[in-house]
Amino acid sequence: MNPCPLPPASGSALGLMIRQVRDGLWAQLEHELTKLGHDLTFSQYIVIKKLAAEVTPSASDLAKAAEMNPGAMTRLLDKLEARGLITRAADPADRRALHIKLTPAGEQIWSEIGTAGQGVLKRALTGMTDEESGQLMALLTRVRDNLSTPTP
Repeated sequence: MNPCPLPPASGSALGLMIRQVRDGLWAQLEHELTKLGHDLTFSQYIVIKKLAAEVTPSASDLAKAAEMNPGAMTRLLDKLEARGLITRAADPADRRALHIKLTPAGEQIWSEIGTAGQGVLKRALTGMTDEESGQLMALLTRVRDNLSTPTP
């Protein structure tokens, strides 16, 4: 039993805790990528992961996945393309749309870094039972859903 229980988290403390967890996950992932010899940001990792998993995600899909605005996504794609990790080609049926895909070099990097995110999540959940980690996800999902529902 904890001799000095902490008071219930206030809304601002909850928000701060969630932000600290997110920042910690991102920092640990970037550290793991560096250890593997890849100078990639968290957002670049997310884009490569999404491209590896989907046949033709749009730039808008990628921006949503990486929680970026379209302009920032364009700059990120420019960097990945300059490194030879992706290609972008105009969609012949819709000039506004792009086909974005990994190059062989991008596929190779994904094969090397694909498990880095899983390792970081495993570390984050160290000491938790499967039931506890399931409860954590269920509670965070409920918080997210509560906040994405408009207030009456």
